[in-house]
Amino acid sequence: MRNESRIRSDPFETLGLDPAQRALYTAILRLHRATRTDLAQAMDGPVESVGRQLDALVKLGVVDERSGEYLARHPAAALGRLIAERLDRLAEESRMIDSALGSIRTLIHDYDAGRDYQSGPFTVEMASGADVLYESVIGIAVQSPGMELLTAIPDERTMTDFVRKFADPWIDAQKRKLLTVRAVIPVATLALPGVRDQLIELAETGGSVRTLRRVPSWFMTAGPEVAGLPALWGGNLPDHAYNFYLVRTPIVVGVLHTLFGELWARAVPLPWGRKGDGMVQVLRLAAQGMCDESIARQLGVSVRTVRARFADAMAELGTQSRFHAGVEATRRGWLS
Repeated sequence: MRNESRIRSDPFETLGLDPAQRALYTAILRLHRATRTDLAQAMDGPVESVGRQLDALVKLGVVDERSGEYLARHPAAALGRLIAERLDRLAEESRMIDSALGSIRTLIHDYDAGRDYQSGPFTVEMASGADVLYESVIGIAVQSPGMELLTAIPDERTMTDFVRKFADPWIDAQKRKLLTVRAVIPVATLALPGVRDQLIELAETGGSVRTLRRVPSWFMTAGPEVAGLPALWGGNLPDHAYNFYLVRTPIVVGVLHTLFGELWARAVPLPWGRKGDGMVQVLRLAAQGMCDESIARQLGVSVRTVRARFADAMAELGTQSRFHAGVEATRRGWLS
């Protein structure tokens, strides 16, 4: 296991370099600027072989060639290019998922035809009303204890209804081990009254919540065989009197599982909890213009603790400075 971990964490492997290319790339980093002949001497190898490896490094984008001399690109820049390519692939996968969801009626029709032939039709049930929606979830969980509930909540009205009336039964169901909730919500809803307290309790009882700037539509999956779909994809549930479909077929659940997984991977965790609260406290006070010493006095902790919390915040937010940490925290709704 230790060997596997070491291989996976090899930065050269992250850049896609084989052992010979690693050695050559390291030599270019150290020399900073060198010709093929210089590098052949440094590698103690033939110029032709080194030249082929250099061409491969240039193609990979980790080395630049200028007037016969070779310069290594900064490793972070090279890795950034690979990350951008990965994000492009994820965007393409997301478009494929959107296309699959757009053809969901055809999928249901095809599945229905096969299922009818074998054992009769599967159930597509039209339901109406918020009470029916949330009570249906509890009913499914009672029949299948330990159920995983995945849900996307796209708008403030639905989130407000959930917090005011329906979060408590779901939290109670989590306490009783009937279900476990994972939810993706818009970051703007974190500022709504009562949301913070309910989401903290949801997390403390076993649930997980992440935020996105925009959630494409409401939907849910309840276990491996039940899905909830809105009457109008992308619509606001309250605007349509909470009309929705309960679809009992694994293929639809599988499609929505895939979509949820894509949204979950893009979403960011909530900062709440003991460690998160400490990070938010120092960022909020710093935004008010307070220095480390003043923040330490305000919170009753040491200056060292304040600086450690800033470091934790920058690591969590993926930033290189306190200023950018504050900007990113604001964007994610941490300081609302």
